[in-house]
Amino acid sequence: MRFVVGHKNPDTDSIVSSIVLAYFLDCYPAKLGKINPETEFVLRKFGVMEPETIESAKNKEIILVDHSERSQSLEDLDEGKLIAIIDHHKVGLTTSEPIIYYAKPVGSTATVIAELYFKKALDLIGGKNKELTSDLAGLLLSAILSDTVLFKSPTTTELDKEMAKKLAEIAGVKDIESLGLEILKAKSVVSKMEPEEIIKMDFKDFNFNGKKVGIGQVEIIDISEIEDKKERIKELLEEKLKSEGYDLILFMITDIMKEGSEILVIGNKEMFEKAFNVKLENNSIFLPGVMSRKKQVVPPLERAYQ
Repeated sequence: MRFVVGHKNPDTDSIVSSIVLAYFLDCYPAKLGKINPETEFVLRKFGVMEPETIESAKNKEIILVDHSERSQSLEDLDEGKLIAIIDHHKVGLTTSEPIIYYAKPVGSTATVIAELYFKKALDLIGGKNKELTSDLAGLLLSAILSDTVLFKSPTTTELDKEMAKKLAEIAGVKDIESLGLEILKAKSVVSKMEPEEIIKMDFKDFNFNGKKVGIGQVEIIDISEIEDKKERIKELLEEKLKSEGYDLILFMITDIMKEGSEILVIGNKEMFEKAFNVKLENNSIFLPGVMSRKKQVVPPLERAYQ
């Protein structure tokens, strides 16, 4: 059986890309973990069921979306047959055999899939150029708005905005900004969540020059939603650092309205200071304008570790 699957701790772009690409490839969408409240809201709004959860690649053909890091994928990925990767991140793995690889430096994987559809180029990745339904167009639009933080993220490109406009027409969405605010409000529900849940919402592992680094992120509209939980989050991250062999853990508290992030730094603080040319006080710092883990946090860290 053939499955399209996103990364661990899936976000909206990961889940939506799995669902829509599986539709065009006539195979099965899947996920590697529990969906977050934002994704739940989006799926409910457009009346689409969430994908099944898979735990193993064994005896399966696998297409990865929204990631290419082994640390973010199925533990036994090599036990299956990797067919393709469709992504918008840096290249993170090597393969022993040729595969289909299609990626673009845009704001979301949903943008990549949408462009392939509108250009009638899905055959490039083994897909069929069949009609995009209004519900799936709504999903792709929502994923773009989520990943670009309503076009506020520095990862946003003109292609993201172009695809969003075209998708909105098919989905029957007259006010893109209103939908984006709905999605951001659904994402920003940390006030009702326990610190353990908040940490797991959007946490990714990276291997930088042999060192294990974890970077989590939560996006909020009002800082009061998380203020009283920060100390417990720090404690949990310190436990995670020691028990799971991390060299460094960063947790980004991204303030959508202020357009910046407070970074909680656990572990190798010197490496963080080197990467961002800053001096830490009390294991945290606010970095104005920093909203993207992919574009603004991972690259300088990776260079520092090299």
